[in-house]
Amino acid sequence: MNIFRHRPFGLLAPVLLIAVAGCSTADDSATVAVPSPDARTAKVCRDLHRVLPEKLDGRGHHDPEPRSAYTAGWGSPAIILRCGVVRPPKMVDPKVAEGGDRDAVAGGVDGVDWLMEKQGDGTWRFTTANREAYVQVNLPDGMPGEDATPVLTGLAPAVKKAIPKGIASMR
Repeated sequence: MNIFRHRPFGLLAPVLLIAVAGCSTADDSATVAVPSPDARTAKVCRDLHRVLPEKLDGRGHHDPEPRSAYTAGWGSPAIILRCGVVRPPKMVDPKVAEGGDRDAVAGGVDGVDWLMEKQGDGTWRFTTANREAYVQVNLPDGMPGEDATPVLTGLAPAVKKAIPKGIASMR
């Protein structure tokens, strides 16, 4: 009797289950959307990637998936950096410039200007301003915006070294 003729998928099920289990991750690796910057911005983002710190606020460097020169991460849950993002709409909103929007505040840390935005899910996002590329930093869920000073201080030397002052692409 040929057992494969009667139950080929029954015998494959355990093999497929083992293969799928071997491909899954249990390490809380973050996944992020990779920006697609223009050529000029891509160059400075690659420069930034080369000088990013190995530790940030005591968290080890652990890049998100898919791996890219435009993204970086630290810790788990991860602090996520994305370089070459589009300008946030609140960066040009007159309410923000006048201090009228409590969910978006502009400020500087160690020579780098940032737009701080509280997201709808309660997390915080920081985006560089007055640089040739927009660099976005997302804090993990549960990390309040006021705890971002060590993160922004830790990133400031790399941003100042790799991303020149100026106006980023308006895209």
